[in-house]
Amino acid sequence: MSLLEIENLSFSYSGDLLYQGASMRLFEGEHAVLVGPNGTGKSTLLKLMDRTLSPDTGKITWLTGRKIGYLDQYAKINPNLSVEAYLYDVFLPLFEKEKAMEKLYEQVSTAAEKDHDRLLHWAAELGEQLMASDFYAIKSKIGNVIHGLGLTMDILETPIKHLSGGMRAKIILAKLLLGDSDVLLLDEPTNFLDVKHIEWLAKFLQNYPKAYIVVSHHEEFLMEIANTVFALENLTITRYKGDYAFYLKERQLRFEQQEKAFLNQQKFIQKTEEFIQKNIVRATTTKRAQSRRKMLEKVERIHAPQQSKTYHFHFPMASSTGKDVLMTSNLEIGYNEPLLEPLNIAILKQDKVAITGKNGIGKSTFIKTILHVIPSLGGQFKWIDTAKIAYFEQDSIFEPNITPFQLVHHRYPHFTKKDVMSLLGNHGIDYEMANRDVNSLSGGEQTKVRLALLRHQKGNVLILDEPTNHLDVAAKEALKEALIAYQGTLILVSHEKEFYQDICDYEITLYEG
Repeated sequence: MSLLEIENLSFSYSGDLLYQGASMRLFEGEHAVLVGPNGTGKSTLLKLMDRTLSPDTGKITWLTGRKIGYLDQYAKINPNLSVEAYLYDVFLPLFEKEKAMEKLYEQVSTAAEKDHDRLLHWAAELGEQLMASDFYAIKSKIGNVIHGLGLTMDILETPIKHLSGGMRAKIILAKLLLGDSDVLLLDEPTNFLDVKHIEWLAKFLQNYPKAYIVVSHHEEFLMEIANTVFALENLTITRYKGDYAFYLKERQLRFEQQEKAFLNQQKFIQKTEEFIQKNIVRATTTKRAQSRRKMLEKVERIHAPQQSKTYHFHFPMASSTGKDVLMTSNLEIGYNEPLLEPLNIAILKQDKVAITGKNGIGKSTFIKTILHVIPSLGGQFKWIDTAKIAYFEQDSIFEPNITPFQLVHHRYPHFTKKDVMSLLGNHGIDYEMANRDVNSLSGGEQTKVRLALLRHQKGNVLILDEPTNHLDVAAKEALKEALIAYQGTLILVSHEKEFYQDICDYEITLYEG
């Protein structure tokens, strides 16, 4: 049975047409992924499905009575709630049922004898409903999800306002997984997960009895969870009935077929137009030329297949540093109390080091401490005097009503308009995107703007905090190549081993004390 039907969908965002006449269907129990390069409208399509946005034209219809669970990592939630209160809210109807059952048992002791059987029957019926809902396994369920996502049970007592961005995202995901949604819409659920927790989530979704649509750029994860692929291509939604490996092969085959058909049609159109041009003015052949023109007007044009964008990332070097680039001595990091044992680290000239560790352990806190963004809680750290640092901050916030063009021009005021557009183009930001409010761009497009801002910030120490979050596959590969080619010292925070293992010389893994 069809859970979701999308018919003739068209939608523009800030003047940019994302879909035109697009249609798709999702069936009961279907495990689907939604793929496409950055900027094709994957997150926007989930918002349309969730009715957070409304289409320009077309219909989005859910089967009546179905509950939709939508993962929005930027959702506003009460910061003063404890994690426990936030998660247990999922089971509020069951707790209310338990209270009603307990109240009935209390009434038995004071009710007339003739009412005892009736009250006991109602209470027993509620008890059976609770048993059928696994009410008494709630704590175990929460524990399974909490541990599976890389957290510990003591987080339940923590106010949400004290959580890191990654931990907050995990809690939002945990609540969704604990709920009883008929279909899950998950936008980049792996962004803040380590490798083993991505594996746990993949197994959870493999065994999920209901339907879901997942957006992710993590190819290994997609390989594990998909039995259907929806691809955003040429302003439409193409369905591939098979797993992600099938999609990759079939997409290449379809691309080659469409390319061949497009080129053949272009040759036919050119030949026909040449005939019309030669014969339209001759009295003896004008009717034939007019007939060809009418025929050509009726030809349904084949679109050129969309090529993957090419990226040209580069991080130029300033003058070289000396040997001991960064030294820490018993460095303590944190906010109110140390997150880790004192750190004694030596990073040398041209080292390429990955800073790893589970989410919430303090990787970003370490970076912000050595950059003097937040104070240390003890110990010391020292940069070599010749260090010139270029820094990519994870999910830094842009001011409202500013475009990528304006951001780059402000950073590099001596650039001509052509220079600015060339720089943005090398990072996958076209003319239309360059002149939109940067906050209207997708997460991947915003990441590319941040990388573009680093292009001419000549340094000899490059610090990148989770730069691959939201990036599509082609952009990740281009970034990897640029970092391998970089001649300076690199400090890279990443949870994607398959990304950093070909770049970095070694890892520094942070552990709790």
